[in-house]
Amino acid sequence: MIKVKGLTKFFDDFKVLDDVNMDVRKGTIYGLIGPNGAGKTTLINHINGVLFPKSGEITVDGENVFENEAVKQKVLNISDEWFFYSTYTIREMMKFYRSIYADFNMERYEAIGKLFGIDERRQIRKLSKGMKKQVAFWLSLSAMPDVLILDEPLDGLDPVMRKQVMNLVIGDVADREMTVLVSSHNLRELEDICDWVGIIHKGKMIIEKPLDDLKGSVHKYQLVFGAEGEDSLQTMDNILHISKTGSVFSVIIRGEHQETDKQLQALKPVLCERIGLTLEEVFIYELGGLGYDFKNIIV
Repeated sequence: MIKVKGLTKFFDDFKVLDDVNMDVRKGTIYGLIGPNGAGKTTLINHINGVLFPKSGEITVDGENVFENEAVKQKVLNISDEWFFYSTYTIREMMKFYRSIYADFNMERYEAIGKLFGIDERRQIRKLSKGMKKQVAFWLSLSAMPDVLILDEPLDGLDPVMRKQVMNLVIGDVADREMTVLVSSHNLRELEDICDWVGIIHKGKMIIEKPLDDLKGSVHKYQLVFGAEGEDSLQTMDNILHISKTGSVFSVIIRGEHQETDKQLQALKPVLCERIGLTLEEVFIYELGGLGYDFKNIIV
């Protein structure tokens, strides 16, 4: 659905994106994650057609995005600072959206309005940040997009409303195969909703996998050794991190868990236990393996 090929972007002499490739499949929720300054927002601004790709190509459903009105009819973006006209009420903003997006669905608008319970006669600028974000989702989902791009979309929403909003998004993905690209610092939320994950670091896409495969490629083990095996642990390949508390080693290692289990058992540990990792932990350890400074975080 969304394809990025060889995208490179400079701001003056600084390379923000470096030969980025990305493939977001139709009907999936794709989580784009990376540290601050990794190039996430710049990449998103190319995908939604704000920035022109001087090197590389961005297509949505096989068509170039930049200055393509037909594609932009189907691609909506909700950023942390969503745009609205300062004097408009919600209903006036709805009429503006309806004049632009041919598939705007009034039944959908009325249904979401009842769910959120915000008076459409209120001026948007007088709403709280969380209520403005609800209005952004209200109008965007009513426009029936094929692609919804979300850049820090849930900031300002309370936990109940976060769940309610994402249930609406997930429902559209399930019912009509809407494609969602979401970037957020809240990796626990992404873990709950995403099918695919891409990790970007220093302008490069370093990993792009289904979430289950990504979480299945990095493992944490707790190990206790007797008289031997401890020294051999230090020589194993693909180890991202080793720490020791008392007699217990905590080892983060990349690889297929069946093969890793065999390698560790060959060291004859007294205890060998594999522990599942969260997306947040995978992110930390993958970037730690690239030299990103997490020494004050990794435990």
